[in-house]
Amino acid sequence: MASIQELTDLGTALAAALGEDVLGHEVSPTVELTLTVKRESILRVLTHLRDAPETRFEQLIDLCGADFPSRPERFDVVYHLLSLSHNRRIRLKVATDEDTPVDSAAQIYPAATWFEREAWDLYGIFFADNPDLRRILTDYGFEGHPLRKDFPLTGYVEVRYDSEQKRVVYEPVKLTQDFRSFDFLSPWEGMTRPGPAPVLPGDEKVALNEPKA
Repeated sequence: MASIQELTDLGTALAAALGEDVLGHEVSPTVELTLTVKRESILRVLTHLRDAPETRFEQLIDLCGADFPSRPERFDVVYHLLSLSHNRRIRLKVATDEDTPVDSAAQIYPAATWFEREAWDLYGIFFADNPDLRRILTDYGFEGHPLRKDFPLTGYVEVRYDSEQKRVVYEPVKLTQDFRSFDFLSPWEGMTRPGPAPVLPGDEKVALNEPKA
């Protein structure tokens, strides 16, 4: 496993070799090197990391999305690479928004095809030139992207099988909020608070079981 100093030196060397393609680099306390890369340069950076003798990151381990709705470019596309030759890992980050595509890495790492489909399905991140950019986890006709922070917890539609129509039907979510009386009293019995201290909320039930004189 590489040390923090080794990864720091590697990040500095990569920033120098790739120039303006790298916006920044850091080593986390968990000893992971992260490069922040310009969106337009991601394929050039990935190619360099795969082919350069001093890096040789031959495998794409994972590609995923992250959502930060308060940012103008709300999404991060995160790449995790592994070098078997040097026993080393690296993480790349690329920022984008809801409308701007990121170049597909499928031509460099074929495994990226399905990872990018997942990021498209769950976040709505578009990957230009992906050979098969379709939903992969949600159902046909699913509306929205469920890992976005602003996606409603209940979704937009509910799915059920209609025995009369003999098929699966989609219907708008209908949640009825009943007016209910909640008992916030404590379920714990036998608790006492001697002295003038006020009774804590929820301790009122103690008096219910006190023996009558």
